[in-house]
Amino acid sequence: MVAKILSIRLLCLSAVMGLALGLASVPVLARTILDLDAKTQPVSLQDWGDYWIDEQALLTPQQLATDSRIRWQPTLVRGIYPLKAGQALWIRFTVPPAPDSERWLIEIPYAALDRASLYTMDLAGAWLEQRVGDLTPVNQWPTPHRHPLLTVNFNAEEPTHYLLRIENAQGFSAPIRFIDTGHLLRGEQRVSLFLGFYLGLAILGCVGGLAGAWWLRDRAYLYFGVCSALIGLTQAAITGVGGLHLWPNAPRWTDCSLALLATWMLMALLLLNATVVSLAERSRVLNALLWTVLAAGAGVSVLLMLTDSRLRLPLLIPYLAVVPLLMLMINLWAWRRGDRFGGWLLLSATPFAFSLSLAIGRVLEWLPLSFATEQGVLASMALQMPAMLAVLVLRSQHKRENKRRIRGLDRVDPATGLIIEPVFVERMARMIARSGRFKHQGAVLMIDLLNTEQIQRDFDRKTAQELPLRVAERLLSTAREIDSAARLSEHRFGMLVEGPFSDEDAATLGPRIIARCLMPYKGLPSACVAQVRVAYALVPRHGDSAEAVLTRLAQKLASASPTSKRAVFALHDLPPQTA
Repeated sequence: MVAKILSIRLLCLSAVMGLALGLASVPVLARTILDLDAKTQPVSLQDWGDYWIDEQALLTPQQLATDSRIRWQPTLVRGIYPLKAGQALWIRFTVPPAPDSERWLIEIPYAALDRASLYTMDLAGAWLEQRVGDLTPVNQWPTPHRHPLLTVNFNAEEPTHYLLRIENAQGFSAPIRFIDTGHLLRGEQRVSLFLGFYLGLAILGCVGGLAGAWWLRDRAYLYFGVCSALIGLTQAAITGVGGLHLWPNAPRWTDCSLALLATWMLMALLLLNATVVSLAERSRVLNALLWTVLAAGAGVSVLLMLTDSRLRLPLLIPYLAVVPLLMLMINLWAWRRGDRFGGWLLLSATPFAFSLSLAIGRVLEWLPLSFATEQGVLASMALQMPAMLAVLVLRSQHKRENKRRIRGLDRVDPATGLIIEPVFVERMARMIARSGRFKHQGAVLMIDLLNTEQIQRDFDRKTAQELPLRVAERLLSTAREIDSAARLSEHRFGMLVEGPFSDEDAATLGPRIIARCLMPYKGLPSACVAQVRVAYALVPRHGDSAEAVLTRLAQKLASASPTSKRAVFALHDLPPQTA
């Protein structure tokens, strides 16, 4: 019995020693042990680990652990690894002994990662795997999150050795960081605040754009709403919110969603800019180029859905470069040709184009992963879209104003903004009826501009043509809100002044208008003043018919001698009618 027990103990001891010697002899052990200090989180891997690239992506953890010919290199501080499509990046590292109660995680802040697997060996010598990435449904991750998280398990007595395998068709340049759960929760609170603001802004822009398209019947608002929705979805794809909450069971869509949504967003943004500057009505060449690029975007979208992830970059990068350049060219072209919104569009699109160039540099592994390269595009869009909305609102106001002016051409003189004679007669008839109902008198004035020919001889034709416009401006400044001013002919104006008026009050109206017209005009020579004559009547005392009163006023002015220095004429009372 004793011999049996001793033999069992010797067998166990030899097995443990063999396992220890085996682990000590294989290259799975990293050169150093990580220093996981909770006070300096996040803890970056830096050069504490080793990496090796499997060019065929065929080796298993067991083969890697037993192959002494592998030439491991220290992990890169900048984190830009020469990983290509079809290859696998292996990273080995060692964590120190720690109580089992500590819970640390490996964070790879790159939501578009294809696949990452973390391996460690259990006491039985079997390799345990944790798998994350776009090719694995998020709800099957060990810790479902916006971006890959892998759990680090500790041994209380000795260091724990890990192997990390990474596959990504677009290369790999993301940092590998170690954080505990408390730090993760605090960071997620800050990120949630930013994402909530951003996605709320996108939803507000989408709803506002669709409402504006329905209410104003303006296609630009429709494109703005679609663009806002695509910006929100692109942000969800970049940050991993989409894979976590919107499509957790669709790994195929998760893998290609970022490229597709970014392409569609650029197409909508380009179409929005072209619509705001009315490109279709102003340039056939640029409009044809625009629709060629949009058709190419549709073709790129189809290819992105059908091709493997390793072929997406050669398709996507040229399109990402062409669209912002075309957008800047369209806005610059519109601004150079006097478009009132082209300059603002150019100013708002420039930060977006610059940040997109940084993102392209990161995708091509020229730049490391950072906020500027990863979130700079959507941060610039958060500034560009409110600017676009402000431009749309101003554009709508100008369109409404133009439509109002067009509708008012049959009632308003387009040169002066004064009402025309038929409207003047209509208002005059209502004032006569109102004055008779309230038992008081209103005033009607007819003003003739006399010296336009003299102004043309003394100055020039342009000044003579401008003088009636300046007289109209003075009449408007003299009239109250309840009064009306009209242009009855090229050099004749009329005014309706609501009463009640006495004879003395009415007598002051003409001299007041003459004095205003004799004042110098800004931008014209000081000697260029308007000489006018004024005839006025009180209604209904001087007539209860608008046409009759206007006829008498015109006759009064026509009967005045051209050499007369008198400038104000009043109608006399009508003689009483005999039976």
